[in-house]
Amino acid sequence: MLSNIGIPGLIIVLVLALIIFGPKKLPELGRAVGQTLKEFKHSAKGVLSEEDEPVKETTLSTDDKKIV
Repeated sequence: MLSNIGIPGLIIVLVLALIIFGPKKLPELGRAVGQTLKEFKHSAKGVLSEEDEPVKETTLSTDDKKIV
């Protein structure tokens, strides 16, 4: 989808964003988008690392069991 935009399309999108949001809001908007992507990547890495860790199974031996 985005591979068909090209340089002229990107320029049009940037000009429209500049007109809609104004020059003062664009840096704030860029920072917000960057922070959101950073948090998303951090959470995605956390989820993937949890899946990669082997599940530890705990079993009780007969010595560990206490009879009351």
